[in-house]
Amino acid sequence: MAFGSFHSQGAAPMADINTTPLVDVMLVLLVVFIVTAPLLTNAVPIQLPREAAVQHQDKPEAIRLAVDAEGKMFWDDKPVDAALLEKRFADAVRVKPEIEVHVRADKAARYEQVAEVMASAQRGGVAKIGFVTEAPATTR
Repeated sequence: MAFGSFHSQGAAPMADINTTPLVDVMLVLLVVFIVTAPLLTNAVPIQLPREAAVQHQDKPEAIRLAVDAEGKMFWDDKPVDAALLEKRFADAVRVKPEIEVHVRADKAARYEQVAEVMASAQRGGVAKIGFVTEAPATTR
């Protein structure tokens, strides 16, 4: 009975690379990424912390837009209709192209209303939008 040996006569050495293990590893990685990708995109309900930041001084050329808890909007402390915001932003950009908008939203204001303000500002041509917050209360 003869068994194979390393010194067989007449048989050429195998020149092909075995890619099966490489394909197996790639398929495992693909499955891992497919399983973990949805976990990275789902929103998690969280409570955002209040943090102190450098006090920002309002520039006279900035538009101060406030949204109160009932959804009423105020342009430089004067009531403004939400339907007129885009036109007012466009007019302000025509006068001063580098104008900024400082949004002051009540913490009880609906996110939808703040998003509408930001979208109106963007459609009106405003490039710089900032949020104004209060410093957290210090405990001593």
